[in-house]
Amino acid sequence: MSGHSKWSTIKRKKEKTDSQRAKIFTKVGREISVAVREGGPDPDSNPKLRDAIAKAKANNVPNENIERIIKKASGEGSSENYEQIIYEGYGPGGVAVIVEALTDNRNRTAADVRHYFDKYGGKMGQSGSVMFIFEKQGIIIVDKENVSEEKLMEDALEAGAVDFLTAEEYFDIRTAPNDVGAVREALEKMGYKLLSAEAEYVPNTEVKLEKEEDIKNMLKMLEMFEDNDDVQNVWHNWANADDYE
Repeated sequence: MSGHSKWSTIKRKKEKTDSQRAKIFTKVGREISVAVREGGPDPDSNPKLRDAIAKAKANNVPNENIERIIKKASGEGSSENYEQIIYEGYGPGGVAVIVEALTDNRNRTAADVRHYFDKYGGKMGQSGSVMFIFEKQGIIIVDKENVSEEKLMEDALEAGAVDFLTAEEYFDIRTAPNDVGAVREALEKMGYKLLSAEAEYVPNTEVKLEKEEDIKNMLKMLEMFEDNDDVQNVWHNWANADDYE
């Protein structure tokens, strides 16, 4: 669940092993739990929960799993209490990195994140150290198959999108960060099948890695982040990441 190229992320998700899928289920489950605690167990009155459920379904989390997580999070005996923390830093070669975490132990998570940065030639920074390089946007990805570009563009803009981009294999719809859920719901009601829909950090500038050692370390660092259950998403401005991921 890392990177700024959503298509490469989607392709990797389709190829996940059972253990990797289990990790994704854990991460999405935490988002559902937090949404329930913040806004209640009814998705009709809790837009954050609706977004989390949509994300879970996009990642092929079974409905019974989703229902079980909601029931557990809304129960009186539930002791899970996750907080969202954003870490910033630089990876090898000066690549800017944002790490989003949901954790029940901020000391453990901070130590892990700092260790990954340090071990692979990077450095964790202070809040705001790289955030200025990114802009948060809602991004909705639609597969091109059997979809009219002109009609989708018209429908997306009518639903509240602010931009529409065309890539080789998919359409990329941009929204304000807080509007992504409403636009997603509008497009789904129109019958469009969405590959993903969430707010992401999009870099304004990118860094290309040339040294083999930097590329190797960056890939390993991203792998360590992705394998950590506390880390929800990792965003970066590595320009040629798709060549290696």
